[in-house]
Amino acid sequence: MNPVPDIYRILPEVILTLTGVAVMLLEATLPPSWPRRPLGWVAAFGTTFAFIASLWQLSLPEGTGYFNTVETSAFTVFFHVLICAIVLASLLLSLDTLPHDSHHQGEYYALIVFGAVGMCLLTGAIELLLAFVALEISSIATYILAGYRKEAPKGPEAAIKYFLLGSFATAFLLYGIALAFGATGTTQIYELGRLIPAAQNHAFVVTALAMMLIGILFKVSAAPFHLWTPDVYEGAPTPVVALMSTAPKAAAFALLLRIVYEVFPSLHAVSTPLLWAVAVLSMTVGNLAALRQKNVKRMLAYSSIAHAGYLLAAFAGIGTIGIAAASFYTAAYAAMNVGIFAVVTLVSGYEEELPLVDDFRGLLHRSPLLGSVLIFFLISLIGIPFTGGFFGKFYSFSAAVGGGAIWLAVIGLVNSGIAAAYYLRLAAAAAQRPDPDKTYSTPEVGIAVRAALMLAVAATLVLGIAPGQVLHAVQSGAHTLRTPMPEAAALPVQSAP
Repeated sequence: MNPVPDIYRILPEVILTLTGVAVMLLEATLPPSWPRRPLGWVAAFGTTFAFIASLWQLSLPEGTGYFNTVETSAFTVFFHVLICAIVLASLLLSLDTLPHDSHHQGEYYALIVFGAVGMCLLTGAIELLLAFVALEISSIATYILAGYRKEAPKGPEAAIKYFLLGSFATAFLLYGIALAFGATGTTQIYELGRLIPAAQNHAFVVTALAMMLIGILFKVSAAPFHLWTPDVYEGAPTPVVALMSTAPKAAAFALLLRIVYEVFPSLHAVSTPLLWAVAVLSMTVGNLAALRQKNVKRMLAYSSIAHAGYLLAAFAGIGTIGIAAASFYTAAYAAMNVGIFAVVTLVSGYEEELPLVDDFRGLLHRSPLLGSVLIFFLISLIGIPFTGGFFGKFYSFSAAVGGGAIWLAVIGLVNSGIAAAYYLRLAAAAAQRPDPDKTYSTPEVGIAVRAALMLAVAATLVLGIAPGQVLHAVQSGAHTLRTPMPEAAALPVQSAP
């Protein structure tokens, strides 16, 4: 059988990189008076080709490339497809919501695409140094995008807070990698998993695990590493929040799965209680804080912290069940979160002059399409049956119960009831009659935004009503995350004569 060329293993990343370069070159060559909106379509078409290339990778045999630094498997393909779909929806949302005269639109679209390169590379990396580089590529792009509205007072503040705290968390991850290297002499994920059980310095190994978890849990905004989330979500443009609340988290959760199940499988007795505690703290802190919010973006920011806790509950599951549940919940959360931020973008506007819950009053009467879609996504976030949110929570809590963490599932259910209060408050405001003494504007829904909303609604419905194909994909991906044998057990066994 002919070997697979290494470049096929990173084909989506290559396409995304070329797309970003093309957008930057076109931006520099277009006359200043020409509109930059077509550059967004260039980025969207390039992301679509990357999406197709990701699906095509399923036809490749499972294997590695570039000296065992990247891998192609059902696990990596699932997250590649998910990230490309999120990026495509975010680009479509931006096309109709960015003002035509906004500055440096070409750079905005290029940064989204370049950030996607890092996210995709992160999900396929089986070398921790490459994973670190990929995480930085993704993070730098999102740091800049968070401060895109530099004329708004909260824009630069959001970017600076995100950058400073993100750099601090990244240092923890890097120190953890250094300690793992010091204990084993390698940073290759499968080699680490094989050598760590036999490492002589156990304290180095446990400290390395703890530091890596801190670095990754910051990226997914899990408590107590969540302090940056509300301010950054409030200050960043809403289309950017739709992206950064989903795609980077999906990539970070993919890395977390590798860390827990492939690098440190021998330390489940340490990692599981830690993630158990973080899950409970994230669910409780996120939901209780969201109850007090009147600003919709801050409310959804705390909601995202709670959903990180729901997802982390799946890590209490045993083996492939926990991996599959976490992967499925990542997809379900991405679909409904991109959709609800699309509605928030259209209602609040680019300048976000209508950011409060009361500003959504009567939305169902003013714009039946947006009002209905908003209520639908809120129902899914609560976890009502026949939506992706319900099946995601069901699968996650079932994995926790199967792993013996019954109380974790109970706490998750209680928190879901608490979350219903603030979700239903926003839904009730949208369903009320408009205030006759107040003037409202009717949001315009362009073709690109309609496409993004249709993608999000369809994905949320499919994941709730007919999740068979996605379940098969996450289960296939879970089986490709293999727990390596310790060094002593990896010696070849000679057959009897």
